[in-house]
Amino acid sequence: MIDRYVIVLPTYNERENLERVVDALSEVRPLTPFSGDVVIVDDASPDGTGELADALAHTNPWVHVLHRPAKHGLGRAYLDGFRWALERGYSHILEMDADMSHPPSAVPRLLEAAADADLVLGSRYVPGGGVVGWPAHRRLVSRAGSFYARTLLGVPIRDLTGGFKCFHRRVLETANLDAVHGQGYVFQIELTYRTLRMGGRVVEVPIIFEDRTAGSSKMTPAIVAEAVWKVPVLRLRARGEHLDGRLRSGAVASLAASRPPL
Repeated sequence: MIDRYVIVLPTYNERENLERVVDALSEVRPLTPFSGDVVIVDDASPDGTGELADALAHTNPWVHVLHRPAKHGLGRAYLDGFRWALERGYSHILEMDADMSHPPSAVPRLLEAAADADLVLGSRYVPGGGVVGWPAHRRLVSRAGSFYARTLLGVPIRDLTGGFKCFHRRVLETANLDAVHGQGYVFQIELTYRTLRMGGRVVEVPIIFEDRTAGSSKMTPAIVAEAVWKVPVLRLRARGEHLDGRLRSGAVASLAASRPPL
């Protein structure tokens, strides 16, 4: 299979940000180790984001649009984007926010790290990473969420709630996406946890996360609450699905197996 990547960009009322992020991704495309595309997954945004996405796709052949009929949640949007990508033979599937919080300049680094990993995380909480523009309470919620999930699941990952990731297609082909039901924080936690349980190698690459300057955040107290009660369920569910070792091989070892939980 020829290496090709696609970046899945879910949108809902992101008209103010979408053209900016597409322009920024256009600038980094020549710097990536292999060629790639973008697919915008729009949930019938009432602000005209979907129409703007179509216009951007018309002038940029590497931009594609997947229209969904209504707002069904971030997790569902990503899963639909992943299935779209797998059907079209991409070797690497990235997820990132469309609000410029995730630095497009880091895409080449994630793809380079993916040469020896099943999943690469753009991490705020490893040396060299960080957050700009968040109030103290938002920083606390994010760090506490990662610590809570890391402790309950017994995994070494520092940034479990982040949404800037690069999957090798073998992860998404093996992970039973039909069984993933979470949104927001817990969606991100679940996919990383499933990868580790399957024996996949997960690598964290430092990024600087900058809070959005246009539009409104989609984070709600309900999304945080979902993570609190669903994280304990993830471990039991993964065991019930017998995910252990599905990706393990002599060449690619599990990070969870090679390092003790922190």
